Amino acid sequence: MKKETKTYIIGHKNPDTDSICSAIAYADIKNRTSRGKFIPKRAGALNEETEFVLNYFHVPAPDYLPDVRAQVKDMDIRETPGANQSMSLKRAWSLMRQYGTGTLPIVSEDGILKGLITHGDIAKSYMDASDNTILAQARPTYQSIAETLDGQIVVGDADARFEKGKVWSGASQTDIMEHLLDEGDLVIVGNRTDMQLCAIDIHVSCMIVCMGTKISGSIQKLAREKNIVIISTPYDTFSVGRLIYQSIPISFFMKSEELITFRKDDYIEYAKEIMMKKRFREFPVVNAKGKYLGTVSRGNLLNARKKPVILVDHNEKSQAVDNIDEAEILEIIDHHRIGSLETFHPVLFRNQPVGCTATILHQIYEETGLDIPKHIAGCLCAAIVSDTLLFRSPTCTAKDAEAAKALAGIAELDINAFAEQMFLAGSNFSDKSPEEILYQDYKKFVVEDVTFSIGQVSFMSKEALQSVKKCLMPYLEKESRSHSDGMIFFMLTDILDETTELLCYGKGAERLASEAYNVPVTDHSCVLDKMISRKKQLLPKLMYALQG
Repeated sequence: MKKETKTYIIGHKNPDTDSICSAIAYADIKNRTSRGKFIPKRAGALNEETEFVLNYFHVPAPDYLPDVRAQVKDMDIRETPGANQSMSLKRAWSLMRQYGTGTLPIVSEDGILKGLITHGDIAKSYMDASDNTILAQARPTYQSIAETLDGQIVVGDADARFEKGKVWSGASQTDIMEHLLDEGDLVIVGNRTDMQLCAIDIHVSCMIVCMGTKISGSIQKLAREKNIVIISTPYDTFSVGRLIYQSIPISFFMKSEELITFRKDDYIEYAKEIMMKKRFREFPVVNAKGKYLGTVSRGNLLNARKKPVILVDHNEKSQAVDNIDEAEILEIIDHHRIGSLETFHPVLFRNQPVGCTATILHQIYEETGLDIPKHIAGCLCAAIVSDTLLFRSPTCTAKDAEAAKALAGIAELDINAFAEQMFLAGSNFSDKSPEEILYQDYKKFVVEDVTFSIGQVSFMSKEALQSVKKCLMPYLEKESRSHSDGMIFFMLTDILDETTELLCYGKGAERLASEAYNVPVTDHSCVLDKMISRKKQLLPKLMYALQG
């Protein structure tokens, strides 16, 4: 059965409200218009504002996806059924042939992997067949012996086990048999009544009568009195001697210690490394509780699928989920500058000069003729309000305002009242550490081989802004000395006054900010009037200054 293709829709690291809500909305659109399953994901922790929005509209948060490298679950996992450890070697061999596999996993009643048996283990069982006590050591049930010989139990308890004695073929004279046989042995006989009586007199545990020979009532009566099992089989004595060892339960030969297993979430490079070191044909896949799920082989590595992803609200490699180069990018929906991502094949790339990706999603709903669910309309409206700072940002276009109004109507939302609640929730940093504040909305950029990062948080009051600044500056000072992201700029944005206090850390950061905005930078800080947009106001001037 072919697995349903899963495509992950994901925004940038340190996701904001637009990144999360656009992923949720586009997954809804794709699931209603395309084949396969489309799943919204997030590349980082939710901020306070986004949590407020999702809770307000009762929308579950997307699961965290930190890395898009191919995993074992992206391989073709072979769903070979697990075998019970009491299964005979004959039945195990039959299953291997049926499923075309050289390895059979052995599981408990609740599906937990207990061991493995391979073609090699079964071959070894034949090599050990010269030991005529090995059958008793393996303790098969008489029912298993009968099934292996395509026979039936004429007398005795089918569930009892042969667990003491040797295996003999009664093809010689009775005086020789009397010398060889011991009580509790298993003997293979033909149609000779004297041999059958000899076996009963010695009190063997089991007598296998070959060639479908009719067993007299008196023989059955004597066997029943001495609690001896009689099995009738259509095979001759030679064939029975060859086949009987196939009744041994697979638990006797299975590997049960130091099993090499994989989990679905293991990355393929790890699996490949193990497979190259351990030259087994197949490896079991289990879940976190040890439950058997299937097997993979080295051949499956060749067919491992890259994770299909759709990116929303960014197209920068530095902002993307880890190892984006190893994923298959199918689409990009964005409203930022064209960034540094490269793809192996042409993709649908929708990039529009609007203030919010959610505005583009609203357009796609209209273009496809899909109704917008009330909870998604609310999320998209919140994203537009967030990204445009309630239409104050210079990135805001008429299309953003129109989309927000239409979405608010569907969601039955008072935009202004909702925006005040959302921004207050988003600017509540009382229980946040400096690290959490820094990375709440934080993006990395590379220009002319220079790396710098810009973080931003917004406030409804100057008191809240100054409180965050006080706790954040010592951390920025420390972080900038050991940070791999080069210069760090942090925007403390006053929504009502439409101003930003810019914190500048790292070698050259103060000089670059001073040159870009023609303002003095004192103690790592400068105030920029009418500056609230990272994308349209702050970033372009920093880039021009670097390139000039």
